[in-house]
Amino acid sequence: VQLQASGGGLVQAGGSLRLSCAASGRALSMYMMVWYRQAPGKQRELVALITTGGTTNYGDSVKGRFTISRDNAKNTVYLQMNSLKHEDTAVYYCNKAGTPWYWGQGTLVTVSS
Repeated sequence: VQLQASGGGLVQAGGSLRLSCAASGRALSMYMMVWYRQAPGKQRELVALITTGGTTNYGDSVKGRFTISRDNAKNTVYLQMNSLKHEDTAVYYCNKAGTPWYWGQGTLVTVSS
C-alpha cells in the first residue's frame, strides 16, 4: 500500500490548511484511518481518527480546531486544520489504525507565530 500525504506548507498562526491522504493498493474505506504528527524531538502522536462508519475522535490538543473526513470514492482521507498554532508545527502522516502500512514521507506543516 502506498500512502501519499500532501497539503502541508507554511502558514501563519490562526490560518488554515487542508491535508490529504491518498492511497493506492487498498480501499481506505475498509479501514479505520488515523492522522498522526511528529514534531522535532518528540514522539509521534495521534491527531485524529475516523472509523469505517465515519465516527471521529481527536487528540485533546486539536479538538474543536481540526476535522478529519474521508471520501471513499476518491480513496482519500482529509484533515482540515483551522486556527493553527505554532505548536501544530510537525510532519503529518496518515496510516491505518493498528499495524501500520509503510509510513511514507508525510507532509510538513510549519506554523509561524
